[in-house]
Amino acid sequence: MRVKSTYRYRFTNDAYVALVVLHILMGIFINMIPQFSKLYFSVVCAFFIFKIIVTPKHEKVIWVLFGASYLVAAESLFRMTGGGLFYEFSKYFVILLMGMGMFYDGISGKGYPYFIYLILLVPAVLVASTTLGYDLNFRTSVAFVLSGPVCLGISALYCYDKKISRDVLLQIVAFMSYPLITMTTHLFLFNPSVKEVLTSTGSNFATSGGFGPNQVSTLLGLGMFALTVRFFMKSPSLFLKIFNLVLLAAISFRALVTLSRGGVFGAVIMIAVFLVIFYGGAKFRQKQKIMVSIFLLVIVSMLIWTVSLTQSSGLVGNRYANEDALGREKGDISTGRVDLFVNEFEGFQEHPFLGVGASGMKQERLEEDGNIVASHNEVSRLLSEHGLLGVLILVILIFKPLDFRSRHRNNIFFYSFLAFWFATINHSAMRIAAPAFLYALSLLHVKNEKPPLRRKPSPKLPA
Repeated sequence: MRVKSTYRYRFTNDAYVALVVLHILMGIFINMIPQFSKLYFSVVCAFFIFKIIVTPKHEKVIWVLFGASYLVAAESLFRMTGGGLFYEFSKYFVILLMGMGMFYDGISGKGYPYFIYLILLVPAVLVASTTLGYDLNFRTSVAFVLSGPVCLGISALYCYDKKISRDVLLQIVAFMSYPLITMTTHLFLFNPSVKEVLTSTGSNFATSGGFGPNQVSTLLGLGMFALTVRFFMKSPSLFLKIFNLVLLAAISFRALVTLSRGGVFGAVIMIAVFLVIFYGGAKFRQKQKIMVSIFLLVIVSMLIWTVSLTQSSGLVGNRYANEDALGREKGDISTGRVDLFVNEFEGFQEHPFLGVGASGMKQERLEEDGNIVASHNEVSRLLSEHGLLGVLILVILIFKPLDFRSRHRNNIFFYSFLAFWFATINHSAMRIAAPAFLYALSLLHVKNEKPPLRRKPSPKLPA
């Protein structure tokens, strides 16, 4: 069933500011009262499920996307504070919301390649059932590597050709920023003094809230993008421009001092792609305003970098120059990821047809080295664990969005979303739900809102 309507929903800038302040307060509460995270998590999940059920049918798709956007961005926050039910919950919750959306709103028949994509994931499970040893739990190991790809497939099926307005798309991006503002507040309170904990150029758990720096950096990078979009497209007043620049500076600083580069590089790529497209599609007068905003963004970026260097005693600079704390160049800029990629490509060469099965390379590394090492690269994992079916999966994932884009060009964030997906799966695989969901957002059919026609009143006839 295909829904032909264009979905609209509006939040005022006053509501946006109020929501930001509320989320800053929630970050303070989480830091002061650790159990508050569980309450926050429960309320958020219940709220979005309730909204999807009770809201009118023409608005259900909006709340499905709002809810998924929010939980995707909150994933690391709930993991680091112990608020979630279990580690992979956000991916399953996104799948649940998309399933509810399909029930109420249907899907487009033209999205069938993503149904094929989901079917192509099945053989790896069958192979794994015969190859995984007792040291690796079959259910948890398979779920760990396939929950992300399944989340992507279900999200893509639901989002494909769903018609929404540009304003709704902007609000979806805004919903990503709210929990990331909460996480940033928590990070400042958890680790107020960066100098005290940074002693080397390795990714730092203390500056990442005691959690995985790679995941935290990736989501903070997503927050950098969301606030940059807000600064350029939804900040009509000087107050809102300053307000969003301050938020952007805070999130960017915390992303830099995690010393995990993947999320920051991903954010820079997303922002650069967005600005090129935004500037290229603007009229002459608007381009002048955009150039002024870009100048302000560059000034703020330089200030953030300077503060980061000062607060880290230069370690941030060393990290991004691929140097150790003493300024000596490191040998492997990828921190071991290239070796993992090569190892998994060798697995593809040895098992080219059906691959080694889900988590199969983890099993091989356990047998050879005695260590359980998960993949950091989704591309090499697809090849090694799915064989030639993995090649077909990559063809679908890369070319189907480009085919969609050739016919629908109004999604200003299309290339930014795809860039985030591709950059993230190449340094963090699919440990978090964000790359899966943002990939699906690139498949939305964004419609420009037409201003209402103003009819001139007909002249009154003389009596």
